[in-house]
Amino acid sequence: MYFSRYSMSIMSPIFLLRHSLKKLVLYFFFKKYVKSNEIIISDINRTYEVRGCHAMNLSTKKKFEHLMIYYPAFAFIFFWRTKKKRAYLNKLFKTGYECKIFGSTKISGGLVCFHPFSTVINAKRIGENFEFRNGLTIGNKFNDNNLLPVIGNNVTVGANVCIIGDIVIGNNVIIGAGSVVVKSVPSNSVVAGNPARVIRSIES
Repeated sequence: MYFSRYSMSIMSPIFLLRHSLKKLVLYFFFKKYVKSNEIIISDINRTYEVRGCHAMNLSTKKKFEHLMIYYPAFAFIFFWRTKKKRAYLNKLFKTGYECKIFGSTKISGGLVCFHPFSTVINAKRIGENFEFRNGLTIGNKFNDNNLLPVIGNNVTVGANVCIIGDIVIGNNVIIGAGSVVVKSVPSNSVVAGNPARVIRSIES
């Protein structure tokens, strides 16, 4: 009988032990950190929707387990939310991203990220359903943390974007890849370029 290399690997004792350990750890995490946390539950539901996961009728617990096992970027967000920074957790869930989100940054629920390499986020606050990609820099101006951006709800950011200074990004905004944003952006708009400018409006 023919077995593929993949099917052989998932039957190996090491794989089964590792998978069982993940399930045990996730049971503990869900009970302690997720079950009553509306912000993390919002992250789960939003990520599940944006990622296009097919089994939408799963319980929150099953969605959480699925995302933690198969989507390392979600695991990174979860560990940032819960302030869990342990090497063995990074190794178990493969979350070794070079991404820093300042602890002083307040981010509402629905946070979604895609392969967040080379990313630094330092903002006053960020609203609901913030979605970002690799190479993002959000930070202060003149090395002064009083001069930080405020970002509204439902903002989507492309790869390699800079958002700098005491500016306000409105609600329902899309920022194109490679943009450098140094001025405030009105709600319901798409911006792109260096420096970024409004290229079209979004009907509310």
